[in-house]
Amino acid sequence: MQITIAEEHPLTPDLSLLFDRHAVDMRADTPPESIHMMDKAALAAPGIWFFVMRDGGEPVSMGAFKRIDAAHAEIKSMHVLAERRGQGLSRRMLDHLLSAARAAGFRRLSLETGAQGMFLPARALYLKAGFENCPPFEGYALDPNSVFMTKRLA
Repeated sequence: MQITIAEEHPLTPDLSLLFDRHAVDMRADTPPESIHMMDKAALAAPGIWFFVMRDGGEPVSMGAFKRIDAAHAEIKSMHVLAERRGQGLSRRMLDHLLSAARAAGFRRLSLETGAQGMFLPARALYLKAGFENCPPFEGYALDPNSVFMTKRLA
């Protein structure tokens, strides 16, 4: 494996499979009104840092964070291709996002993820990385299909 993670533009053509799979996963078990993913174009907006993990040049994972305010950002669109799961790539991407958010001056990183069983591995990853459950933040409302988590960055 020759893994690299770099900031890229979300409209890069070879990222279509990642975005397509992410959309399928988000829609598989979540009612439409509870899906909070951002599409490619939205991820290209100012105040969003978008990263791609590649193995030998092939995109295998993506993740982003979005500025909420000067001290707080939100993780968005973190996804690893299903056939590459179980290799520690999710943790590598999460660690990269945490490091990049710290470097950008953020002191808190939050996220919204699904409450359904298919999101259990993601929630376990976030808990292991030091995230804690929290109330809804920045425009979210209580939703039985959502879990909100946050972590202070040292």
